[in-house]
Amino acid sequence: MSIDASEPERLTRFHQVMILVSISLGTLIYGLTLTVANVVLPQIQGGLAATQDQIAWIVTFNIVATAVATPTTGWLAARLGRRRLMLYALAGFTVSTLLCGTADSLPELILYRIAQGAFGAPTMPLAQAIILDVFPRRLHALATMCWGLVSVTGTFIGPLFGGHVGEEMDWRWAFYLIAPFGITAWLGCWIFLTEGRRQPRVPLDWTGFLSLIIAIGAFQLMLDRGQSQDWFESPEIILEAVVALVAFYLFIVHSLTAANPFINLRLFLNRNFVIGLALAFAFGMLFLVPTVLFPPLLQNLRGFPESSIGILLSARGIGNWLAFMIVVQMTNFNPRLTIGLGFFCHVLAGLAMASLDINLTPTSVFWTNTLQGFGVGLIYVPMTIIAFSTLPPDDFAEGSALFHLLRNLGSSVFISICVALVVRTTASSYAGFTEQVSLYNEFFRYGAQAGGWGVESTGELRALSGEIRRQASMIGYINAFYLYTVAAACVLPLLLLVKTPPRVRAAA
Repeated sequence: MSIDASEPERLTRFHQVMILVSISLGTLIYGLTLTVANVVLPQIQGGLAATQDQIAWIVTFNIVATAVATPTTGWLAARLGRRRLMLYALAGFTVSTLLCGTADSLPELILYRIAQGAFGAPTMPLAQAIILDVFPRRLHALATMCWGLVSVTGTFIGPLFGGHVGEEMDWRWAFYLIAPFGITAWLGCWIFLTEGRRQPRVPLDWTGFLSLIIAIGAFQLMLDRGQSQDWFESPEIILEAVVALVAFYLFIVHSLTAANPFINLRLFLNRNFVIGLALAFAFGMLFLVPTVLFPPLLQNLRGFPESSIGILLSARGIGNWLAFMIVVQMTNFNPRLTIGLGFFCHVLAGLAMASLDINLTPTSVFWTNTLQGFGVGLIYVPMTIIAFSTLPPDDFAEGSALFHLLRNLGSSVFISICVALVVRTTASSYAGFTEQVSLYNEFFRYGAQAGGWGVESTGELRALSGEIRRQASMIGYINAFYLYTVAAACVLPLLLLVKTPPRVRAAA
């Protein structure tokens, strides 16, 4: 006799805890693979002969695949059941992760990362919906905090794991060695996870689904290839922009007129949920950018080994853990204040990152990542509570899918923008610096003061060009960190629109 998890009191506390542990392990491996890939990006770039903007596709296309597949979670859960869907997702995710380690070219690796993102997409929203369904409302904040604590452990151990494996073995083993985690998560869900409440089956809205996929895919491709194709000077970029606009227009019009649209626009009538979606998009924008920018910065400009980069990026996990120690109490006291403090930490971390120079120290990188991780930990729990506080339980699965769609889309879009900003401003700064390289520049008459660089021989010019490129690249990264800071600051006024849920005020 199966247990109906839609009525939390029918489950024993042990069963609730084991379900929480099992699905938390399932979501842990998603964060693990994401941060592992980020740490070994410079090594993959060299091994597959990719440019800086091309290597970012390994991250962005994975996130886009996750974003595109995420809204299907509700429909798949209704047709397959949440237990079967979670098992299929974990199995596919584990296999595609193994295949990533076998890739011999950049297109092949991107293909496997797309599969990895597509299979991993249901795990986060499905886990969140299960937690909100299995536990009574009075325990939602605590259960969400515990789930988040385990999930962000992946972002903590991922850089350490990827850094040491990449340095001691090879970047491929950073993917191979994740398989045991995936198998363990699959077994846990197979043993403990119940089917729970089954939603009525509805046919998939193929028009809405395909138009959304095309819109997101074309828009992301435009962002990823814009820099290399000189943006709107290129017919390709113009075509991708037109396709994205037309597809999105068709998606909106169809969703407003269809009887059973792919995404139920009725959810947007819920004020707190809409604000929660906006916060989720902003949260996604800030969540992964430092983990994508710091590895190439530290290795290419400062020569840090992968193991050291992994240790420095793992500071995000320390910040997450510190935040989770207080986030439940702060959420019960004032969720809006908690979210505001979290985004303010992002502002401070962004300013600190933007103040770094070419002589940055490990200490400065470590504490700025700790502060950014602390902000992440403060935001997620109250943001989730506010977004779902007034949403009916029947809408949890679909609402959670939409929630994570916006979060992943925010990540992929902002990563592409920041990488394009780094590449573009690096090129413009390099051009500006080279204007000062001349036989008539008095600086080069004094070899000691000029650091050994000069303009009289090929070797001196080569060394000078390398240093100019290094300094220009640092300017590019600083500009990206300033953009990160501005984005975080722009979210703060949005919090004035948040209406504190009555049940959270009562809990205080």
